[in-house]
Amino acid sequence: MGAAEPHVALLRGINVGGKNRLAMSDLRAYFEKAGALSVSTYIQSGNVVFTAAPRGASPVCEAVTGAIREHHGFEVPIVCQSGAALGSIVERCPFEATENVHVVFLSGKPAKAMVDRLERDRSPGDTFAVVGDVMYLHLPNGMARTKLSSVWIDTQLKVTSTARNWRTVTTLLGMCSA
Repeated sequence: MGAAEPHVALLRGINVGGKNRLAMSDLRAYFEKAGALSVSTYIQSGNVVFTAAPRGASPVCEAVTGAIREHHGFEVPIVCQSGAALGSIVERCPFEATENVHVVFLSGKPAKAMVDRLERDRSPGDTFAVVGDVMYLHLPNGMARTKLSSVWIDTQLKVTSTARNWRTVTTLLGMCSA
């Protein structure tokens, strides 16, 4: 099955606005029970770095989704990336890395026709680029003021998305390298 390598699991919508509360100690335990090794979390919003065999990461994330559903009663989409893929995502960012850059991780690569139909002027001042299974956002007025919401992205691209700011993305990459 291959040597263990680092992966990042990005959970959508936990511990946000008092909803979908989940202790990081429980989250780490679910990953460990699912077979992940060297599990660590970053901040309280569902960022998990772990090691697993290349083909083992997806089953781990599926098991964790099931454990959260069973023990907490809510669904949590998880987007999983290998540490190597996360490195490529950082390298190919089309915007200057600042606090105004966010990375939206998509559950799959959207169809080109869907990407081509996106309203480029939906949120004046904000810009975006879709590269593979990632959408990069440059939001000069911040995430709270953009009209490029997860709901809009999911609806337009027919995917599940979860966004992280640039600092979080680069911190997770560093954790993969540690």
